[in-house]
Amino acid sequence: MYCQVQDLDALDRRLIDCYQRGLPVSTRPFAAVAERLGCPEAEVIARLERLQSLGVVSRVGPVFDHARAGASLLAAVAVAECDACAELINAAPGVNHNYAREHDYNLWFVMTAPDEPELEARLEALEVRLGVPILRLPMLEGFHIDLSFPIPWAELERT
Repeated sequence: MYCQVQDLDALDRRLIDCYQRGLPVSTRPFAAVAERLGCPEAEVIARLERLQSLGVVSRVGPVFDHARAGASLLAAVAVAECDACAELINAAPGVNHNYAREHDYNLWFVMTAPDEPELEARLEALEVRLGVPILRLPMLEGFHIDLSFPIPWAELERT
């Protein structure tokens, strides 16, 4: 679904502007957001769901240093049946960011686990299910890219 800037009201815009970063860390973060914006918690949740369904917001959640939360790595496989293998990969514990690529290694994914031994056990179990070796690409150097930015609403409305 495609969204025009005119489809976003003042509260949508405030929600987007205020919480590209700094989402409260609490048991009820959306209640804290709602209090600051002066609306009910259910409305914040409904608006975020709507903004996601429109493609305006791709993700709502924290960004943290993954190395402090366990173990993870980028992995890739070379397979003939992408769809079937993607289903097996998606069903494995700790997998996210699974995507196809135009490369000999045509399925890439990130796998996480509480620690390195569990990560390796998960990868080994997935290799058995897939019947192919998994290329392990551990992160050598981390980078943080801040993707929040001010949105020029007035300029967007003129286009």
